[in-house]
Amino acid sequence: MDLDQLHTFLEIVRLKSFSKAAQTCYRTQPAISAQVRQLEQELSASLFDRLGTRIELTPAGKILAEYAEQILSLRRQAQENIQELERVPRGELVIAANEATCIYVLPEVFSEYKKEFPNVQLQVDRSYSSRVVQAVMENQADFGITQLPVQEKKLEIVRIHTDEIKLLAPGRHKFAHKKFIFAKELAGEPLLMPRAGITRRRLDAWLELVEDRLNVSMELDSTEMTKRFVAAGLGLAFLADSHCREEVAAGKLTTVSLGPEPMVRQLGLVYRKDKPLSKAALGFINVTHRHAETGAANGRPAHAARAER
Repeated sequence: MDLDQLHTFLEIVRLKSFSKAAQTCYRTQPAISAQVRQLEQELSASLFDRLGTRIELTPAGKILAEYAEQILSLRRQAQENIQELERVPRGELVIAANEATCIYVLPEVFSEYKKEFPNVQLQVDRSYSSRVVQAVMENQADFGITQLPVQEKKLEIVRIHTDEIKLLAPGRHKFAHKKFIFAKELAGEPLLMPRAGITRRRLDAWLELVEDRLNVSMELDSTEMTKRFVAAGLGLAFLADSHCREEVAAGKLTTVSLGPEPMVRQLGLVYRKDKPLSKAALGFINVTHRHAETGAANGRPAHAARAER
């Protein structure tokens, strides 16, 4: 049985006439009768008693009429709720990102988004960078925010944030006065390196010329732990400039650009190309665009908020 058959059946019940139901359903009377016969065959029960020119529901017909009303009512409710969802988006969006992005990039984006879409719940899947893309590909997250480049061709990529990887040192370190630091100057210095990821690979390449003289004392996967260890004098580290502005402003830490060219990193918002986007999801993309553009206009590191096609 299908919804059209149930609608036809209820029209016959309402009008107590096959011919009148045929008119309201814009069908011929034989077509209406055929639909009823199909229902009766499927249910193995007669639905109408034909008493001369009148028709009456059988006990089976009365049961079906009751359930058919409920089914079509649920259909109407579903349609209304979906239409309302377009007018007032609600539901849930899951965003996968690493811990540092959750702390230093997402709060302002989330705040702006919630002002526009108060009925949408935002859930954060806190993941390592390598896991972010996987979570999106496996539909465990609607969006991911991760460091670029991302090679997965099934993903749409929107650049939303740009900043710089710098050397991180205690506030009064001997390197504090420098504008740039070169790899050769770090030979023998105790280094706290990221455990894995794009930044680690870029740093390994930058340090390659002095790799035989490197002193990697620790490998860490936590931004907050890295900052505390550097402040305690346990070594020098490398961190995104946006992740340590408060500590640098307070004089606890200092940052130095890597030479001869700054090491710039870009974050991207990624989502599946083949996944239909709800109004709530489109709103999240738009908010991240605006947030990126506002940051650039206010003098923060330039944010190239455009889709990679």
